[in-house]
Amino acid sequence: MDFKFTEEQELLRDNIREFCEKELTAEYVRWLDENCNFPPDDLVKKLADMDFFGLTVPEEHGGQGMGMVDFCIVSEELATASVAVAISMGLSPAFGARPISELGNDDQKAKHLPRIASGEEKWCMALTEPAGGTDILGAISTTAEKDGDSYVVNGAKMFISGAHVADYILLIAITDKDVKRSKGLSILIVDAKSPGVTINLVEKVGIHACGTCEIFFDDVRVPAENLLGTENMGWYHILGTLNPERIGTSMLSLGIAKAAFRDALAYSKERTAFGKPIGQFQIIQHYLAETAIEIENARNLIYKCAWLCDNKERYDVEATMAKIVACRASEKAALYGMEIFGGYGFTMEYDAQRHFRDYKQMMFSPISDEMSMNYIAQSYGLPKSY
Repeated sequence: MDFKFTEEQELLRDNIREFCEKELTAEYVRWLDENCNFPPDDLVKKLADMDFFGLTVPEEHGGQGMGMVDFCIVSEELATASVAVAISMGLSPAFGARPISELGNDDQKAKHLPRIASGEEKWCMALTEPAGGTDILGAISTTAEKDGDSYVVNGAKMFISGAHVADYILLIAITDKDVKRSKGLSILIVDAKSPGVTINLVEKVGIHACGTCEIFFDDVRVPAENLLGTENMGWYHILGTLNPERIGTSMLSLGIAKAAFRDALAYSKERTAFGKPIGQFQIIQHYLAETAIEIENARNLIYKCAWLCDNKERYDVEATMAKIVACRASEKAALYGMEIFGGYGFTMEYDAQRHFRDYKQMMFSPISDEMSMNYIAQSYGLPKSY
């Protein structure tokens, strides 16, 4: 396997890295964490001007038609600079551009893809419910009942990133109550400003600059033409979004790990104790070496998944593995980083505390590590453990 990026990909990486160094300085990222629940419009506009939102949108619809590897290259740089910005900016490509490109009819593609590519439309996905996320087939209760030329939606969704600023919601709901749940779900495009839609921010520990929300649907009428894909095939359709999502969330964890490692490494060279830099002590070196190994393992596995995705190979198990490996890298980097910073790591003056707060969200989002392990084991022929 060729691990080298093409010249075009290296240029793409260099451009986004330069953007991050200029626009996502440490001071600005701290300000975002302390003051924002979504990145400001001027930052969104700057990324739109760099064609970020159109990276994977087909060229005929105003995008660049690039693949998952290219998207990962950009996401890695963004996530290392700010995981909150990376999540926020990745919502529309992941939950708008990809599903519409793969499932949408000509009218849906013409209406939405150019506006997503230009950064004019913001999207979120509403799948998780208050009763459960990993067990979505057992927990889902939101319904969309056909009524003439509309669906009438009732129910609630929970832990939905970016819903408070979204123009459209990619909604997964029950459209047939009388069949096995996996055969009775559908995907609807819901205008977030529709009457009956209520969206509330949920306070959380970390990743403050990408707000998480609860959504309530009270007799929300959705035009039947907003059905995405085939009715009652939504579960099988949405897997085409969930598997790439695991690649994306793995990259988010990798970004946290790289940022925490970068800061801890720099501090270990500056901080002195007993007359020498603390980076000279063996235990500190071991902390950093272990973290570096975890980061390299995660990065290689993530890009393998991205390559498999681009080459239309199956990668669901590998993406689930990548999710776990990258989460553990972020956990080790954050915890060891706090140890290396010592008392200063527990102050708000340094970013170690933010890496520590941020990594925890990735441990259970979008799927818990424990459920991921079950899925991997089952792929080797073992029976369900639940």
